[in-house]
Amino acid sequence: MVTLADVARHAGVSASTVSYVLSGKRSISAPTRERIQHSIDALGYRPHAGARALASSRTDILALMMPLRTGLYVPVMMEIAMAVTTTARSHGYDVLLLTGEEGPEAVRRVEGSAIADAMIVMDVELDDPRLPCLKEAERPSVLIGLPAESADPAVLDCVDLDFEAAGARCVEHLAALGHTRIAVLGEPPAVYARGTGFAARTLTGLRAAADAHGVGLLHRPVEGTYAAVAAAVTRVFEERPGTTALVVQNEAVVEPLLALLRHQGRAVPEDVSVVAICPDQVAVHASVPLTAVSVPAQEMGRLAVERLVARLDGEASRGTELIAPRLTERASTGRAAGTGARRPADSAAGATAGASATAGASGEPAEASGSTASAASTEGRRGHGGR
Repeated sequence: MVTLADVARHAGVSASTVSYVLSGKRSISAPTRERIQHSIDALGYRPHAGARALASSRTDILALMMPLRTGLYVPVMMEIAMAVTTTARSHGYDVLLLTGEEGPEAVRRVEGSAIADAMIVMDVELDDPRLPCLKEAERPSVLIGLPAESADPAVLDCVDLDFEAAGARCVEHLAALGHTRIAVLGEPPAVYARGTGFAARTLTGLRAAADAHGVGLLHRPVEGTYAAVAAAVTRVFEERPGTTALVVQNEAVVEPLLALLRHQGRAVPEDVSVVAICPDQVAVHASVPLTAVSVPAQEMGRLAVERLVARLDGEASRGTELIAPRLTERASTGRAAGTGARRPADSAAGATAGASATAGASGEPAEASGSTASAASTEGRRGHGGR
């Protein structure tokens, strides 16, 4: 194993001079720096991480808190994690992945042990119990998600898709095609029970757009099994036989749903249109290519790291940044029956204007409707938040 002393001998300088070049604590002449760097490259020397951390009080490690909880679609979480890892490496950082459901204790452990320079927090809830610890921590943090407290940019640094606008975009697209009765197949009940921000914000956007366009909206949380999808869809068509469109925010539901509709003899999109909020690869590779609002997992991970590196370099928090939704029309949507021929597909419908981060949302796994909703169906609307 090559040591610092080996580099010093090779370069013809003292070990302390090599140390000063590596730490940057003293000014060393350019020719000497170049000679030392040549020796480092020639010998393949790698500074000891522990010693470097002691000398600089930096670990060059970012902690990624990604609790693998019930109801989450792991492939999307891992896509975000991969983007975090590759972007971090491009800035010279490694990533420590924390997948346990430790909540505030995980924040305290990172802060107290100094095992990482900063934290990225995923699966953010409306009233996330980790927030008080993050506010008090000396180490900076960035949330991939939007809690209810997002209005204070001096306290929280957040990046996320504008899920509220994404929900609205789905309803607007279907309403433009003449659909007046829409059912939403949402995340599993546990996701709403936890008050997970992205699901609640999507529901807020769906309901607001349904009210604005006079569309009846029915919301059903669904587990990702064929049996659960069959039960939910059967109930939807029994309760609302005039339903002509489905919005899906649950990647695990996509293929069971399309298979069930085929089994029931319901053609997509001739009988039922389907819009999803999901990553592009899920939409494109579905058995019927789906019209969808893309979940930009890689962009979210990249932005979070870039925000965090900027914070470590001394920049102030930038507050909340919401990515505008992009809906791409594919083969799964068409005009509602009796409203005319299906319009040609657009390569990519425009993003919804307005990135609202403060509108209400419901975490309740219950029925809701647009202009036809009863008073009881709107009483539970509260808060807002993010993934």
